[in-house]
Amino acid sequence: MQQRNDKKVVRSWAFFDWANSAYNLVITSTIFPAYYTAITSDKDPATIDYVTFFGKKFVNSALYSYAMAFAFLVIAIISPILSSVADTRGNKKIFMKMFTYLGALACCGLFFFEIDEAKGINTLNFSVIMFVLAAIGFWGSLVFYNSYLPEIATVDKQDSVSAKGFTYGYVGSIILQIVCFVFVFKPDWFGIENPSIPARLSFLMVGIWWILFAQIPFKNLPKGSPNYQEEKKNIMTSGFKELNKVWRQLKQMKYLKRFLFAFFFYSMGVQTVMLVATIFGEKELQLPTEKLIATILILQIVAIPGAMLMSYLSTKKFGNINVLIGVVAIWIGCCIAAYYLHTELQFYALAGVIGMIMGGIQSLSRSTYSKFLPQDSPDHTSFFSFYDVTEKVALVFGLFSFGYIEELTQSMRNSVIALALFFVLGLVFLVFVKKVEPKNA
Repeated sequence: MQQRNDKKVVRSWAFFDWANSAYNLVITSTIFPAYYTAITSDKDPATIDYVTFFGKKFVNSALYSYAMAFAFLVIAIISPILSSVADTRGNKKIFMKMFTYLGALACCGLFFFEIDEAKGINTLNFSVIMFVLAAIGFWGSLVFYNSYLPEIATVDKQDSVSAKGFTYGYVGSIILQIVCFVFVFKPDWFGIENPSIPARLSFLMVGIWWILFAQIPFKNLPKGSPNYQEEKKNIMTSGFKELNKVWRQLKQMKYLKRFLFAFFFYSMGVQTVMLVATIFGEKELQLPTEKLIATILILQIVAIPGAMLMSYLSTKKFGNINVLIGVVAIWIGCCIAAYYLHTELQFYALAGVIGMIMGGIQSLSRSTYSKFLPQDSPDHTSFFSFYDVTEKVALVFGLFSFGYIEELTQSMRNSVIALALFFVLGLVFLVFVKKVEPKNA
């Protein structure tokens, strides 16, 4: 087995976060959602903005939520198949590469996203497809990336290594975001006259950045944990059989089983909030694009010490589950506060709080799950596939319900209250986890 805690390998692993987090910041959190809302809106807050996607009419922000939900549904279906192949053949790095290139090239394809009725240009259909493929590439690669954690770090180091990955991701994405800012806010410096070009250049740069820096982990990470089996398997069913096998094992581990139920419910809220925050600020508060993007950037900066703080509190003070309980309680408060948001200052204050807790809850959830897996198992990818499928199915429910409630009630605020209920359920299951919590949790 690969020697764990090797500094070069750990650093290379963290650089995968550096490479792909630019997608998470620019495409899902800042420039793309702001650009999408801007070019699909009539700029009148008194009207409802509709778009037509392959002949069907949607509220513009609801289509955004549905597109993301579809991407997560695809990942939930195909990742068990791919992770099973990776575990069986010990070649998970190949699949990391495949999803990375898919996602990065789709980001490059978003350069062609433009709607200009005067010129007869409308690439919405193509661009939504590219948006979905970019999401599939990003989240699909994480199935294999996360599964490396127990193979490159011992149990006592997994919290800090997981936090290192998120920290690298925040730093790398912020650097590229600043570069994108220069194009978005100062296009005249480059002689750019078309107002859509700066945002579209940002999407192109994300794809290039992602591919370039991914070469570091691709070069230094181990190929995988070989568990080659000579017998032929049905590729389409073996992955789901692996998930069933993992589930049978998890049923014997009360701690992990209850933790996954908690993770399922609070993940509905965490990721959905992060994916729709920019659109919420633009539609409900009519905040200008430049202020929204700057706010999300500051949020990412705040998330760096937030992730480190959560790692410190869980390792040195209170334990993983106690910290997660506290963080989920804060998330509930944030959702309730979002319902009553009406001013720009309130939005900034809430964004600061969310920034402190968003990286921590993701990092701590991943390391909590990793710490209590069978550490010498050759099937880490299958275990993490189960973890990722749980998160993706949660996101399908979270994003679909967010979009559906908005279309039904004509208000994103009501959708936010629904997310608060998901967090409450997650909190209840975390309390149940405490009753069977291992001593070293």
